Amino acid sequence: MFKRNLIGIAMVLLASLAVILFNVPLVRSQGLTITVAAVEGALPVEAPDADLWQLATAVEVPLSAQMIARPIIPETNARSVTVRALHNGEEIAFLLEWMDATRNDSALRLDEFRDSVALQFPLLDSQPFYCMGQQGGNVNIWHWKADWQTALIAQQTLQDVYPNIHVDMYPFIVESENIYSAAYAEVEFLPAEAAGNLLAMPARSTPVEDMVAGGFGSLTSQSPEGQNVQGYGEWRDGVWRVIFSRSLHSKETEDISFTPETLHAVAFAVWDGANQERNGSKSTSQWVALQLAGPQGAGVVTTAETAAQAPLTASVAATAPTGFNALFWGFIGLLILILLGIGVVMLYFHLSSKT
Repeated sequence: MFKRNLIGIAMVLLASLAVILFNVPLVRSQGLTITVAAVEGALPVEAPDADLWQLATAVEVPLSAQMIARPIIPETNARSVTVRALHNGEEIAFLLEWMDATRNDSALRLDEFRDSVALQFPLLDSQPFYCMGQQGGNVNIWHWKADWQTALIAQQTLQDVYPNIHVDMYPFIVESENIYSAAYAEVEFLPAEAAGNLLAMPARSTPVEDMVAGGFGSLTSQSPEGQNVQGYGEWRDGVWRVIFSRSLHSKETEDISFTPETLHAVAFAVWDGANQERNGSKSTSQWVALQLAGPQGAGVVTTAETAAQAPLTASVAATAPTGFNALFWGFIGLLILILLGIGVVMLYFHLSSKT
């Protein structure tokens, strides 16, 4: 009976080992390379349909549910995001497209969640953990939000959602027909706005929040003066198309700077508000190589050159393993030790039964 139990345990551990080896990570994107095409003139930062985007090779990046930090939604809706990128020697722009059956661009009610998408760049030469970075390995995150995009066109207030709501009148406010959006005469009576909290700002100039993180729970907005990433998004026929744009170089110490003819890395995340995805409940990719082509007409990276450079991503990952990879292989080693121990015990009982 004891031997049968040992055999059962061994089979379970072997099955677990096989599942881990064949299913982690759920998606693999480390063989991909996104080439940022070099072009001349202004970038189409608010025109997803512009012909200029056709000069950039579209790369479909696989996504899977974030399964490390709670809350976890095992079945997220976004399975991939298609990426194109351009630069003109001064600015860089990314066009992201993904399927989404519903447009969720409001988050005023407690049970409403917005659609959103984010880019993430490591701030070190090595690649930290692809979900929010890690201690000692900060990442720069650009987070586009559908409700922020809508607010730039037509600001929504609680009066729009709850037209018959009743609120008290407060002193120190400016007279206004809309009591819900009446501005305080002194910003000191709005502590969050006075502290520079982007979520409390009465108006924004961009639908993108520029942030930095060094692991779960460390996500921090850049200062209001450091919010230098622009964005534009539109939903049509079940597809979101979102553009991120910024200058190649930034004076902010926690911002990524891009250098032509240099290999960078990028990761992606998508949230579907209809599926109640928010915060850590999202679809994510692993690190993907990002290659900036040289100036147009001089050193532009071709498709063949891009394919030849693709293994460089794997070599970078091999020389600088992420925290997740270290944990993964540590767990594999532990399983192997347990299996060896079980084998020794079974051999001992087998020999004992013969004697």
